[in-house]
Amino acid sequence: MIKRNLLVGLVLLSTGAFAQQLTTNSGAAVGDNQNSKTVGNNGPVLLEDIHLIEKLAAFDRERIPERVVHARGAGAFGEFVAAQNFSAVTAANFLGQAGKKTPLFVRFSTVTHQQGSPETYRDPRGFAVKFYTEEGNYDLVGNNLPVFFIRDAIKFPDMVHAFKPSPITNGASDPNRVFDFFSNLPESTHMLTWLFSDYGTPSNYRQMEGNGVHAYKWVNEQGEVTYVKYKWVPLQEAKNLTAPEAALIQAQSIEHATLDLYHEIEKGNFPKWDLYVQMLKKEDFEALDFNPIDVTKVWPEQVAKSVKVGTMTLNENPSNYFQQVEQAAFSPGTLVYGIEPSEDKLLQGRLFSYSDTQRYRLTGNFQQIPVNAPKNKITNYNIDGYMSMREQKGDVNYQPSTNQPAVVDHAKFKYSKTVFPAGTTTVQSKIDKENNFKQAGELYRSFSKVDQDHLIDNLAGALSSVKNRVIVAKMISFFYQADQNYGKRLADVVKMDRKEMQILLAK
Repeated sequence: MIKRNLLVGLVLLSTGAFAQQLTTNSGAAVGDNQNSKTVGNNGPVLLEDIHLIEKLAAFDRERIPERVVHARGAGAFGEFVAAQNFSAVTAANFLGQAGKKTPLFVRFSTVTHQQGSPETYRDPRGFAVKFYTEEGNYDLVGNNLPVFFIRDAIKFPDMVHAFKPSPITNGASDPNRVFDFFSNLPESTHMLTWLFSDYGTPSNYRQMEGNGVHAYKWVNEQGEVTYVKYKWVPLQEAKNLTAPEAALIQAQSIEHATLDLYHEIEKGNFPKWDLYVQMLKKEDFEALDFNPIDVTKVWPEQVAKSVKVGTMTLNENPSNYFQQVEQAAFSPGTLVYGIEPSEDKLLQGRLFSYSDTQRYRLTGNFQQIPVNAPKNKITNYNIDGYMSMREQKGDVNYQPSTNQPAVVDHAKFKYSKTVFPAGTTTVQSKIDKENNFKQAGELYRSFSKVDQDHLIDNLAGALSSVKNRVIVAKMISFFYQADQNYGKRLADVVKMDRKEMQILLAK
């Protein structure tokens, strides 16, 4: 009997009764996945082989448009636990109770380089967190570095073009193009000082800091506004790479940070970050020598003390990289009640651009993809479009409606009120209190001697490859205005004396 049952089992297995059976996308069984249907054994392939056609058509469409920036990335799921009740300053539900848990997804990335590029390149790192709150999704979209190169979104396409390969050679990022652009933007001095220090090459994603970069508004139930800046601090040791260390890793692996994150989570070494916030009132702005909503500036601790908001733990790897990491869509415009954008000109442009690029990449229904879908119930009258999976209940898909009057606005969830001074005019102008160099100099002086040496080596190495000496002179003049020692050391390395600089700058 045992032998008979074993024989029956082997027969059933050989016929596919116990095996997992292949099907087409429409669910029909596939009889042969190894051979196309042909006219005789050696004849031409027939178009009526629907499985072959579907398989090739799916293969031809496997790739979607690459992100213009943040193309190379890694991600993980986890949770955020609030440290205290912040309802006095924000009506955001997920921050309204100490100990409240909120599921989330994080995507880390390099910014300017393409998919498949080495994760050791000198480049800002993206640090984007999607909170699946009870009142909708909230995206905190930031970088590892606390400031940015530019302060106006109108310059963003030009900046990215300068970083990207030449349209003529298609070569890698070229210092001649990069510094040609930034030599005309003194506000970039602070960010370039961060980028060419060892902070420009984080050791991996687990051991790097994160920053919201922009100022945002927290709004409480009374409509009172507090301006905030966010910072993620890793509970693992924060660690960066020197240029030689990065080169050594790059010679062996181009995806070390992605694999490090995946393997550490698989081993149960769940990375954690504490989230801190700095707070300022609008009436505090005038006393400062910089504009607090200027994205090229940090808020010093003596101006705004950091307060712990909560702790994030990443404890689950994606089960499908493409579906959950590549299709993850973030935008600083994905906000919840109690959190609003500030007047930051770069942020205002990103509110449009980030969602718009996802509509291009993933279609207008990108928020229905599971990794992007909110956990709470969705009720609106947006319909149709590519890949629409919306549930339609009833005949009414418009508002207002006498037939279905129960669907109403949430009266309390209105935007806060902004009052502009009498006589306000519209302009196209630079912001007040640019103060382009002070914080860059303070950052340079805060570095240890070793870190200063690394910064000078990295920056001078890049400037030495710039052929146009006028561009080099402009850049050194920026760094000199930040700190005389900083500028002089760079000038010495690139062999530019004071007389040559004066002649070049006069051109």
